[in-house]
Amino acid sequence: MIDRNYNQETENNSEREYFYGFDVDVMHPFIFETFMPHFRNGNILEIGSFEGDFTTHLLKRFESVDCIEASSKATTILENKHGKAVNIFAGTVEELKLEKRYDNIILAHVLEHVDDQVHVLAKIKNEWLAHKGRLFVVVPNANAPSRQIAVRMRLVSHNSAVTHGEEKHGHRITYSFDTLFRDVTASGLIPILSDGIFFKALANFQWDRLLKTDIVSPEYLRGCYELGKVYPDLCSSIFVLCEHQCEPN
Repeated sequence: MIDRNYNQETENNSEREYFYGFDVDVMHPFIFETFMPHFRNGNILEIGSFEGDFTTHLLKRFESVDCIEASSKATTILENKHGKAVNIFAGTVEELKLEKRYDNIILAHVLEHVDDQVHVLAKIKNEWLAHKGRLFVVVPNANAPSRQIAVRMRLVSHNSAVTHGEEKHGHRITYSFDTLFRDVTASGLIPILSDGIFFKALANFQWDRLLKTDIVSPEYLRGCYELGKVYPDLCSSIFVLCEHQCEPN
């Protein structure tokens, strides 16, 4: 296994923040709204919980959340933020052994960080996902207009490039729908639904500046979310819902 410093990867670098205000204040609520109709009753595992910001939304639907987090710094913050409402497994998907299966597993903005995406998806399916359990996979979109504009500005070499700033944060791949479906199906998971989340023509740092003004209203943000359902390939993030349809051994 490649030796990685997950504390360092989650720190802001000179080229890119790890989490922007846009991620937490805009994307997290819309991702949760996208997930809500598809949750199964039962338990839930969130992989890559970081400091527990998205976990806050999951706790609106579930009494407790099991969390996996590789960064020891983030784990401390996560535990302080949510206390006994979370059960934390410190480590990576690759190294952890869990004693139970889950009806819902969240893999939001994590798959692009792992070294072997198909292996991780297959392990989740074969070891942790219950029969008829659902895996919620969300990744940044290579074809978001903001990224395509950056390509034409000569800031990024091509849509699916991993930039230097992203690489410092541990990114290994930049997905589009075709490559995401490729890896999901290669793992043996069954995709049952796909969607785009939030039509996005501005970069995250531009959104952060804009959100500090009164130029953008909640109604405008809602409009971007609804337009994303019309043009999923032009969204900030893309979503595939997978199901484990075979009885586990």
